[in-house]
Amino acid sequence: MNTTIKTIDEYIATQPKEVALVLEQVRQTIRDVIPEAEETIGYGIPTFKYYGNLVHFAGYKNHIGFYPGAAGVEAFTDEIKKYNTSKGTIQFLLNEPIPYDLIAKITTFRVQQNIEKKKKK
Repeated sequence: MNTTIKTIDEYIATQPKEVALVLEQVRQTIRDVIPEAEETIGYGIPTFKYYGNLVHFAGYKNHIGFYPGAAGVEAFTDEIKKYNTSKGTIQFLLNEPIPYDLIAKITTFRVQQNIEKKKKK
């Protein structure tokens, strides 16, 4: 975990150009869904917060990791069948089209989850 990186801009700047371009588009996709979300670095990777952690994403050599949490993965099981997943992770291969519309849909779901959680407090 790199603790010297403090912003998403700094994180993206450390990536190879082709990965950086995809990460910037992922970032913009999330921003389009929830412009008022806070951008930060959490767990060493780009993080959006809105009433708590919303989603995280990261660049790797062959894929983009998208981290909407366990509920964000479970709620879209049918739509993410073709991707490698784990409890709270979806991997989008860089040699395939990145499903920005799906990222937006999952982010919207997570926003609603966090709003509901806040209302219950």
